[in-house]
Amino acid sequence: MNVPNLGTPQFVSPLKNTVRDDIRIPEHIEVGSDSGLHFELAGPRSQLFFDPGNTRAAIVTCGGLCPGLNNVIRSLFLELHYGYAVKEVTGFRGGYSGLDPLKGMEPVTLTPAFVDDIHQKGGTELGSSRGPVDIEVAVRNLMNRKINILFTVGGDGTQRGANALYAEAMRQGYPLSVVGVPKTIDNDIGFVSRTFGYLTAVEEACRVLECAHIEARSVPRGVGLVKLMGRHAGFITAGATIACQDVNFAIIPEVPLRLENFLDALKDRMDRRSHALIAIAEGAGQDLLKADEKIRDASGNIKLKDIGLFLREKIETFFQTAGAPIVMRYFDPSYQIRSRPANSEDGLLCDLFARHAVHAAMAGKTGVVIGFLHDRFIHIPIELLAGRVKRLDPAGQWWRSVLAATGQTV
Repeated sequence: MNVPNLGTPQFVSPLKNTVRDDIRIPEHIEVGSDSGLHFELAGPRSQLFFDPGNTRAAIVTCGGLCPGLNNVIRSLFLELHYGYAVKEVTGFRGGYSGLDPLKGMEPVTLTPAFVDDIHQKGGTELGSSRGPVDIEVAVRNLMNRKINILFTVGGDGTQRGANALYAEAMRQGYPLSVVGVPKTIDNDIGFVSRTFGYLTAVEEACRVLECAHIEARSVPRGVGLVKLMGRHAGFITAGATIACQDVNFAIIPEVPLRLENFLDALKDRMDRRSHALIAIAEGAGQDLLKADEKIRDASGNIKLKDIGLFLREKIETFFQTAGAPIVMRYFDPSYQIRSRPANSEDGLLCDLFARHAVHAAMAGKTGVVIGFLHDRFIHIPIELLAGRVKRLDPAGQWWRSVLAATGQTV
């Protein structure tokens, strides 16, 4: 699986311990199985396409917030500035809209002082937004500013935009390296074992679940209901359930919510133990809510209906009708979780994603996203991501662990 390259590298890299282009990492490593696709191993190359002293790079962060965005910005800059002595690094503000000079704020020139302590903060110092940009206008702006490298930090929608930018630059004959750093708090990007921000989200979710558990146990017939992030994948809900060990029911998008069966099981739990803790992913049970697929956000995602409020109302009505009242405690910590700074483990991952993105760009790789498989960083052609989604397997070990931790059968 080769990735696009701008041309033959001509400049000697200042870095040692470099990696050859012919080293491959297989998609699957189980002995006796099909190894699947083979990806270029990421890392510094001995020869560079860009002359560092005459290179201008830029960074843009897009989409929803995620722990670790500032870490990625900082490490991208530090590797460019200290590792390669790149001439100038620009930060475009406000997501892709910042690439349009008529819509965005004036970009900022990054310096060591600018990035000094940003990794200690949540959010992104460059700002973010959802939605596309006029690709021709954006590329023309990059050309006018003589930017050679663009790092796009975002999810699948962001990387689709990155692919369009790469294709337009190629069409115009402009040698622009576009390298994506995959970002999703939901941990649902293909060919990425773990995305940055995920473990911070699990850690923060556990804190909320602990509070909800205390609330439920402290009142007669208390029910704690916590809605967690996860539009299409239940990794945060499953991970927090396994780590917390106090959840009684975990509900994820990959496993259909059978409402009547769930309510009967919840009643049985309340009759036996007089309290219960429920964790539900935001994308679960959407078939019960009949979301309108025509209503989408600026990134093109279907606008989900609120499964948390729906389930809360159904639970309260069910027990009221049964003549067995409960005390409901409802928590929705989504924005609280995604705006947190990265924990130490995600901080390490952010740094490695960023540095491998810089190595790829300086070598002239383009139309590529940095992936993470089998504890190795790899180069993935951006267009390949569109055909691969990552979901939690209901027949796999993760879900079996959830069932063992909760004891649930629904």
